[in-house]
Amino acid sequence: MSAPPEHRSDTSATPSSPPSPARPPVDRRTFAVAAGVVILFLLVGAVWPTQLKAGADAVLEVVVQDFGWAFVLGATGFVVLALVLAFSRYGRIRLGRDEDRPEHSRASWVAMMFSAGMGIGLMFYGVTEPVTHLMTVPQGDAEPGSQAAAREAMDYSLFHWGLHPWAIYAVVGLALAYSSYRKERAGGFSAAFAPLLRGRRGRGAARVIDVFAIFATLFGSAVSLGLGAAQMNGGLTEVFGVPNSTTVKVAIIAVLTVCFVVSAISGIERGIKWLSNTNMVLALALLFFLFVVGPTVFVLDLVPASLGNYLTALPHMATRTGAFGGTDWLSAWTLFYWAWWVSWTPFVGAFLAKISKGRTIREFVIGVMLVPTAVSLVWFSVLGGAAIDLQRRFVEGTGGADIAGIADQESQMFTFLDQFPWAGFTSVLVVVLVAIFFVSGADASSIVMGSLSSYGVDEPQKWLTAVWGALMGLVAIVLFFAGGLEALQDITIIAAAPFLVLMVVMAVALVKDLVRDPAVTTQKRRSGDRRDPRVTAIDHDWASPVRSED
Repeated sequence: MSAPPEHRSDTSATPSSPPSPARPPVDRRTFAVAAGVVILFLLVGAVWPTQLKAGADAVLEVVVQDFGWAFVLGATGFVVLALVLAFSRYGRIRLGRDEDRPEHSRASWVAMMFSAGMGIGLMFYGVTEPVTHLMTVPQGDAEPGSQAAAREAMDYSLFHWGLHPWAIYAVVGLALAYSSYRKERAGGFSAAFAPLLRGRRGRGAARVIDVFAIFATLFGSAVSLGLGAAQMNGGLTEVFGVPNSTTVKVAIIAVLTVCFVVSAISGIERGIKWLSNTNMVLALALLFFLFVVGPTVFVLDLVPASLGNYLTALPHMATRTGAFGGTDWLSAWTLFYWAWWVSWTPFVGAFLAKISKGRTIREFVIGVMLVPTAVSLVWFSVLGGAAIDLQRRFVEGTGGADIAGIADQESQMFTFLDQFPWAGFTSVLVVVLVAIFFVSGADASSIVMGSLSSYGVDEPQKWLTAVWGALMGLVAIVLFFAGGLEALQDITIIAAAPFLVLMVVMAVALVKDLVRDPAVTTQKRRSGDRRDPRVTAIDHDWASPVRSED
């Protein structure tokens, strides 16, 4: 990324007096490179889908076999880093000026970050993952359908949706919020790397960082679109008899792409916040209903038991690699999840930063990591616990339902709902929930991709947001034709691999910034300087004024 326009030297503006353009600027080089590569990918996928799938499979095998350990250690490292920052002296640092306070209520804050963070995934995997692990035991050390297998199924479900994914989000969101609101740097995502970037080479490296962030965001979001479309198709098939086919899924993606583009260009207050609050209410209503009509006592027993088992098994799960076998299972589940979360970090991290100005590091980390983990615990205990109960009773021959035996994973949720009252109504509710999660998540990612190609401005030009939203939908469609959900998952792992390296570098830059923060190096500010002793991007060599063509 080249220096933002406000850091360029011309006859009308200097770094100390930034211009006020009528419209947000566009980083034409970043946009051209990123969009050009995506369009080339679309052409290759449309013309040679089989070859694209074969090439992706070959690259995926190398990534999984040779670098799977990096995803495992990286994800666990982010958990440790986030907790250390929160509960050390750095936890009291505010993400903004010392006098800043949060702009959103805690309820809205939690609703927005949860909806944008993993809403569709929870709807898709809330039933599917626990029953799949119940019948295909992750470590292969228990009889399928047994009590031991049920315990392991819950352990791994919480492992994949608990502290680790939210720690990944927390580290990136913290780095971006600190850079934007504490250091007051311009430049968006790549500005968080400022302590490590110097001179003209630093400006070039910053642009490369933004391009990779766009790639990760686009392909990670495409997986969410694919999962959402698949599950909506499954629901429409169950309730209305609509064919379950690639054509229908593509039509769903096309229709909802138009919806989330319209939502994205309406802005955060009118779009994402309203959708997120609506979905939180609907999701809680569904959760409460299933808790009441499902195996209530079993669920109440499951919550504390699952939490204890998860924390006990966490060290082993967090360090499990394919060294002693099980590579195929790890690739299909843990490595896919870690890659998926990594690929989501540019837009979820940026979104978390945008809605978290004024909060302390401690409050940010606790809110981002612990609150969603607690919600995941309850969600999987209610939906997953009830599904496990049904599956185990089927295995024992005492009733229940063979949920894991349904070939199409997108239909397993609706098979589950059929076992309870008002199945038609709850199935429609799930379709609506997925649609809103679809729109709100893609809404956020479209805005963030527009920001990444606009020097990090909060509100990029509407046409730019619309272009990225359309390209995201097209990528999901092409990958569906190239190999369905499996192709989406494979491409996500591949796209996330280089971005994992950038995340580690970003963490180093964040720590370098924090150790020099005045809140921990001095007891009070020097008198007479309201901004002392902050360091803005203009103080770094990499962001020094350059010619306008740079």
